Order: sequence, then C-alpha cells, then structure tokens
Amino acid sequence: MDGLVAAGRGDVFAYLAERVAAGARPRTTARLLSSLRRFYRRLVSTGERSDDPTAEVEAPRLGQPLPGALTERQVEALLAAPDTGDPLGLRDRCLLEVLYATGLRVSELVALRVDGVSLRQGVVRVIGKGDRERLVPLGEEAVDWVRRYLEEVRPLLLDGRAAEALFVTRRGEGLTRQAFWYRVKRYAAAAGIDPAISPHTLRHSFATHLINHGADLRVVQMLLGHADLSTTQIYTHVARQRLQQLHAAHHPRG
Repeated sequence: MDGLVAAGRGDVFAYLAERVAAGARPRTTARLLSSLRRFYRRLVSTGERSDDPTAEVEAPRLGQPLPGALTERQVEALLAAPDTGDPLGLRDRCLLEVLYATGLRVSELVALRVDGVSLRQGVVRVIGKGDRERLVPLGEEAVDWVRRYLEEVRPLLLDGRAAEALFVTRRGEGLTRQAFWYRVKRYAAAAGIDPAISPHTLRHSFATHLINHGADLRVVQMLLGHADLSTTQIYTHVARQRLQQLHAAHHPRG
C-alpha cells in the first residue's frame, strides 16, 4: 500500500503498460485509470499527497462502438419465428417485417398511426426525433403483411373499439415499446439467436444490409432519419469489417 501511495507518474504509466501487454482492452484500461485518479485525488484532498500522479496521464481512446447486426439468414429466421396462425403471431410477424423493411426505431414503430400508412404508395409516415417527419418505403413483402394484418387481425383485436395506433393489443390499446421488445427476445431465442440483442438490432441490420448491397450512404441517412451524415457513416465501418471477414474466410490468400 505504501508503494501505491508514493507512486509517481512513471509508475502509473508502467502499471498501465503492463496491463495492456497482458491483454487489457482500452475500456478496461480506462476504468483502471479512472479508479487510480479517484484514489489519488482523495489522497490530495486529505493532505497525504501534494500532487496527483495521474493528472497528466491520458485515458486511451475508446473509439465509437460498432452497432450489432444480424446476418441476413438470422433475420429470415427471426421473421419466420412468430406463429402466423395465431392473431398475435401474425401481428408480430407484421411488426418485424415493417421494422426490418424500414429501419425504424422501435419507438417510431409502435407510434405508427393507421392514417400514416399508404399501402397504395407503399410508404409509412414517421415522426422521428425532434418531431422531424419523413416518408419511408415499405417494400412489397412488408406491404403484403400490413394489408393482411389490417384485414384479418386488427379488427379482431379492436372488437369494435376505435384506435389511432396501427399496432394494437388484445385490449385495443397501442402496443408499448417494452411489450414489443419482450416478444422480440422470445422470438430471437426461438430462432436460435442470442437473446441479448438490443432494441436497435433490426435497425442496425437494415442499415448494414443496405450498405452491403450498395445503397448510397445519403439514402440510408434519409431512411434512418439521421440529422447528421456522420451518424450514418458508422455503417460503412460495419460493412467494411464484414467484407474483410468474408475475404479472410474465402479468399485463397486471405
């Protein structure tokens, strides 16, 4: 303990370098440095030290975390997981199809209104962050599922009640974000997908798959409702990482 109390800036550098050499990740190293800073600041505040040896030690750059995304095969398995012979299963299949077809945030998905859907034009009107409105195409597959849901399931769930929300529960109320995500985790487990997926996983998958298939970055930005292109650019890193993995796995000199 005396050695730790008397340690200098060089000792702190040497300790962190040793941890990095042993395999510590940048985030772990940053946490270690943060703990040391709190320790020495307390020593300075109590008068046990006159200086803080961590004051000029910079924390490692963590970088921007890459969003998790499913493979196209995993998405197909997830979409096929609900039992469409059951009214709620068909509703959930429609929810998943729309979510993957549009890349909406889950909060935007459950907030969709019936009057915001145009099956003839194949688009949905979305109110995103900052009350910004955008039109997002559905695609033929999602249009077919929405039409089937509107004709076969929604009237059954409402049972004569009125509701503005597109997606409703058995009580005729709008579906909540939490309730939907609980069901998605169940479908992910049934499809053999890690149930620790995040509420944004299908949104990330939507963007990543578009980029992988050659979509223009600014088009993806508009579809996702990003105010700044730099927010969308992270998906080019995801796509590049995937291409590198494919090259390493399949190229004879990979």
